[in-house]
Amino acid sequence: MPRRWIAALACLAALVALACDGEGSASPRPSGSAPAGAPKVLTALGDSVTTGFGSCLVLVSCERNSWSSGDGIRVHSLYRRLREDNPTLRAYNRAAPGARAAGLTDQARAAVRDKADLVTMLIGANDACRNDIADMTPVATFRKQVDAALAVLRKGRPKARVLMVSLPDLYRLWEIGHTESRAVRAWSHGICPALLADATSTAPAAVARRARFRERIDAYDGQLRAACRAYGSRCRWDGGAVHRTRFSLDEVNALDWFHPNAAGQDRLADVTWDAAGWAD
Repeated sequence: MPRRWIAALACLAALVALACDGEGSASPRPSGSAPAGAPKVLTALGDSVTTGFGSCLVLVSCERNSWSSGDGIRVHSLYRRLREDNPTLRAYNRAAPGARAAGLTDQARAAVRDKADLVTMLIGANDACRNDIADMTPVATFRKQVDAALAVLRKGRPKARVLMVSLPDLYRLWEIGHTESRAVRAWSHGICPALLADATSTAPAAVARRARFRERIDAYDGQLRAACRAYGSRCRWDGGAVHRTRFSLDEVNALDWFHPNAAGQDRLADVTWDAAGWAD
């Protein structure tokens, strides 16, 4: 192989290494002092959206771009906003690509080990994005799994504040993307098949499948809201703000046409920050 190609590949590898972060990493400890009684640790729980998947150069997690715990310059994350008045705040990202509500309890245990004072939770897309409608997590099971994770937080970090985030309107992604040939081509490789398989089909079965998917997302959101209410005053529901967000294709990455890009992550941070009330 010519030396110039070896050098080029080495540069590309270095760029990817800089762009992508490891799992479960903590943000650097900033210098300065925090206000009295200020939270010391924020921990993010959830799935690939919260890991910043697909928001850098390739389809891998890029935690620096996480709407919740990111410390990169492209996304004004909740962590970065909080750190403006609390420079010693640390952030951990315990979310995992592919995570479903069943895995949330282990993430909550990690948050307890982190001694989290603030916890963000965005979960449920992978419970719905299965091969078919019949494979989705039943609504009652989903609720039990979310409650189990919240019980771990209540026992281990009873004073921690929890931000429960509604699921993005994935049906809207189909609505705005099914006429974009590049999106349809990407989705055909197994991206959320319960919703996005045969994305251009108008057959009654395909239309009914998408409608049932939409209903399941709404049902999950209803259970997240109820679980947060049952948790008590230490849990803040976003009021459905993320679900109501009218995102565009410019805010999803152009690789899988599913996960938010950096602009989409920044939009998520804007919406959740307003809903969290943590600036009050």
